[in-house]
Amino acid sequence: MSAGQASSVAVGSLDPVRALQHTLYRSAKADPGRRFHALRDKVYRRDVLWRAWVRVRRNNGAPGIDETTLAEVEEYGVEKFLDELAEDLKNDRWRSRPARRVLIPKPGSSEKRPLSIPVVRDRVVAAAVKIVLEPIFEAQFLPCSFGFRPKRSTHDALQVLIDKSWRGNRWVVETDIANCFSAIPHEKLMQTIEERVSDQGVLKLLRAMLRAGVMADGVVRREVTGAAQGGPLSPLLCNIYLHRLDRAWDTDAHGVLVRYCDDLVVMCRSRGQAQAALERLRVLLAGLGLECKESKTRIVELAEGGEGVDFLGFHNRLVRGRTPRSAHLVFLARWPSRRAVQHARDRIRSITARSRMLLPTEQLVAELNLFLRGWAGYFRYGNSALVFGQVRNYALSRLALLLSKRGNRRRAWGWGMARVLASPDHLGLISLDGIVVLPRPFRAWKG
Repeated sequence: MSAGQASSVAVGSLDPVRALQHTLYRSAKADPGRRFHALRDKVYRRDVLWRAWVRVRRNNGAPGIDETTLAEVEEYGVEKFLDELAEDLKNDRWRSRPARRVLIPKPGSSEKRPLSIPVVRDRVVAAAVKIVLEPIFEAQFLPCSFGFRPKRSTHDALQVLIDKSWRGNRWVVETDIANCFSAIPHEKLMQTIEERVSDQGVLKLLRAMLRAGVMADGVVRREVTGAAQGGPLSPLLCNIYLHRLDRAWDTDAHGVLVRYCDDLVVMCRSRGQAQAALERLRVLLAGLGLECKESKTRIVELAEGGEGVDFLGFHNRLVRGRTPRSAHLVFLARWPSRRAVQHARDRIRSITARSRMLLPTEQLVAELNLFLRGWAGYFRYGNSALVFGQVRNYALSRLALLLSKRGNRRRAWGWGMARVLASPDHLGLISLDGIVVLPRPFRAWKG
């Protein structure tokens, strides 16, 4: 069987939506200069809309300004809902509505992040547009980009830091882009999209989404900048726009760029290269109408006993091995950052708050376990054993404190702890021992 026949068989074995994406990806990869002109009819394909609905339903988001919930759509009938939406898109009757603006706290910070919640219909359309556009742009994205991309993760980005520091890139430029999602200029974004897409129907849909605006306190605001954070399409639009930064970057001159959406580090070989890299970043971002967030911008030398760098929830620091076999090695270790640990403590404290004292112990332990599994599942790929022990001990301590209050023993914290420790399995609280996977240079992070 020839390679072409094998490829045809592979595509045919996929479900229709995956086959569509595979075809678009291969076409975009084969011809980097091609502009796609026949995409609109694919957006309102029933199988594409169904896949979009599944993704929206899985996220289980809040209602938009029309207060229509996902449950209400299911009660109305998903098939009927999608049929009507397909007809509106096909006949150019669909109109994007303003998103509902809410402010959510940033973990470990007093700042609040603006979140835009579109109505359910608009979320499904945005998810369908993403299904069609993502493979086209994914074909041109560069290896330095990791955020919100298929088969790429935060741990892939973190592995680059380990590999490059091992090779001597130990000067780090650390920054992120100030208000990135709300600062992207619409016209420049559309110009970037038009480099690969010429279908006027799809471009019209995108412009409608960008101009829909947001509603806050009963007032609709329509800006000329911003890809509203919270919608299914905004991470892809951000990556499409910041691809202009990626392709302008010169690794040989300015070091290795690692970008996770709007969060950036550059691994450099000297202070001079790091300073040049930071200046180059500022120039490139200014050309895009963006800027570095100065409060999070700095140059750090990774040195034994020196400072570390916080990136993607981890604190990364150069350390020396502690065993006889590793004492001669200096390597980049990582563990949960202070902000990540504080987030864990805050969440544990809220689960074991005094207001929840009358809830069954089993329910409290189940909620603690659910959080700890998710939190530790992310941070287990690092040198996190010590921090894991501290976080679990804090959970035990909070559980003991709640039990002592429930037993009307306000000063008998030891009584509550004794009860927890007397239980063979600590009342069912999961253990975090033995789950850590130590990262190694030039090895798959899951290994």
